[in-house]
Amino acid sequence: MAKVKVATTALTSCFGCHMSILDIDERLLDLLELVEFDKSPIDDIKEFTGMVDVGIIEGGVSNDENLEVARSFRKHCKILISLGECAIQGNIPAYRNMVPLKECLEEAYFNGPTVVNPSGKIPDDPDIPILMNKVYPVHEVVKVDYFMPGCPPPADQIWAILSALLTGKPIELPYEYVKKD
Repeated sequence: MAKVKVATTALTSCFGCHMSILDIDERLLDLLELVEFDKSPIDDIKEFTGMVDVGIIEGGVSNDENLEVARSFRKHCKILISLGECAIQGNIPAYRNMVPLKECLEEAYFNGPTVVNPSGKIPDDPDIPILMNKVYPVHEVVKVDYFMPGCPPPADQIWAILSALLTGKPIELPYEYVKKD
């Protein structure tokens, strides 16, 4: 049986969801029996090698580079999963949505209590991604097939969903994984 190709990425996030993937611990060896990682920080492959069965995106979409990566994942992945609250609803990175972008940049580069900016300029190097006016959940910019909640999702939840998805079994999550109370 051919292995399922999986790609992962982190957009605007703390990388905690990928740490939870690694927290699967020894079950990673079982997972590697089922999957072959393609584009992912887990194996450090930077570009897609072709179509992928499952794509997993952590983080919100906050700049032009994030948007390009999300669109590329949708184009290259048969199934796309939003992993964690930043990907699902923007979470902490989306706190900046309450303040106009211009004010955020002024606070960061001019008015912050620890700011030292002798040039008096906001960095504008062409290698710095251009910020969007707000942070978007992934499903607001591309179609998402599954949502895996949590901040970060517990390793057991990730294992349960991935192993069910990869073996064709129904996804059954205990209430404690999806509750919001």
